[in-house]
Amino acid sequence: MTKNEDLEHEPEAVEPEVVAVEDEAETLQDKLTQALDETKAHQEQYLRTLAEMENLRKRTQRDKEELAKYANENILREILPVIDNLERAVEHAEQTESDDGLFEGVQMTLTQFGQLLSKFGVESVDAVGQPFDPAYHQAMGQMESAEHPVNTVVQQMQKGYQLNKRLLRPAFVMLAKAPIAVKTENIDVSEEADKE
Repeated sequence: MTKNEDLEHEPEAVEPEVVAVEDEAETLQDKLTQALDETKAHQEQYLRTLAEMENLRKRTQRDKEELAKYANENILREILPVIDNLERAVEHAEQTESDDGLFEGVQMTLTQFGQLLSKFGVESVDAVGQPFDPAYHQAMGQMESAEHPVNTVVQQMQKGYQLNKRLLRPAFVMLAKAPIAVKTENIDVSEEADKE
């Protein structure tokens, strides 16, 4: 081989190496881009999972607090009729003006029940004189009343209660309605006298 022939063969040998390196660089660049995209997707998934776990923790904590807040609801609901009966007994004893020791005992028991209810977050619902609110009152009927506006509570038949601002039992009430106007016939007395 001559020198000229050696020169002709050398560039051909170098050229396939350069193409192979460029192809390999492109392949590596594609793999790097793909790996970065996967990393970004995994990072986003991780952040979403982290946020979901935080929301779950907060929701569980809120549910736990609410459960503790309203855990006694059923037993308190069962105690309310007992309190109603004690209140009726005290009201009856006051009407008969009894100075009996039994009256005082019932009154003290009722006071203790009131303190117990307060301790657990139970409050009575104000009804008499208030506008009718179906969220807190259950209408049992209507009564004619000139002193109260229409649909105002004029009588409470049974107290309502709420537990931590949530209705435990509605108040049973009577509502005011407009009195029926009595029609009177205007009789002219002078006409009656003329006929006679």
